[in-house]
Amino acid sequence: MARVTVEDCLDNVENRFKLVMISTQRARQLARGSRDAQVPWENDKPTVVALREIAAGLVDESVLDEPVEAPVRINREMQFGNAAEE
Repeated sequence: MARVTVEDCLDNVENRFKLVMISTQRARQLARGSRDAQVPWENDKPTVVALREIAAGLVDESVLDEPVEAPVRINREMQFGNAAEE
């Protein structure tokens, strides 16, 4: 994998501070499984994948408005217990 540099990402983001915010949010989404990667993982950590996506122009500041957490699926039987057991 080619090394991702800040300069590569700044072609698609207006400043370094916004780059930090966008890459942090995107890396959290990837790490928590709430969004799929838009580039191959290639055995990279979520932060590197996020930066590669930004450098490729696949992720922009709209990611800041998206939730970080993966949707939670609740198993009602586990949450409230099985009524037949009582």
